[in-house]
Amino acid sequence: VQLQASGGGLVQAGGSLRLSCVVSQRTFSAYDAGWFRQAPGKERELVAIMPWRGDRQRYSGSVRGRFTISRNQAKDTVYLQMNNLRPEDTAVYYCAAKTDSSAVDKIDNYNYWGQGTEVTVSS
Repeated sequence: VQLQASGGGLVQAGGSLRLSCVVSQRTFSAYDAGWFRQAPGKERELVAIMPWRGDRQRYSGSVRGRFTISRNQAKDTVYLQMNNLRPEDTAVYYCAAKTDSSAVDKIDNYNYWGQGTEVTVSS
């Protein structure tokens, strides 16, 4: 397993969760990382991006100001802190990584995926 996501669960609206994604160090050392989500009946969408080269993090409009992506290089872990959760944030969340120089905001450019972790926000 190259990426291992965890931290999902059931939370009430307004609550917080922190997702973690451990990236196998044996696989690669430099990568763009991102969190994506897929709600039932909907397409997978970008949530947040952490470029490797120090570019600013990017967020979808629906989560900007509530979610924060971060990286602990020493632990090879990428986090997604989710605050003020809303019922519409309910989805399966996936972490992903890519090692080439392709655009960071295109889902299809990510070729390493972790298993999903389910987030359910009750109203």
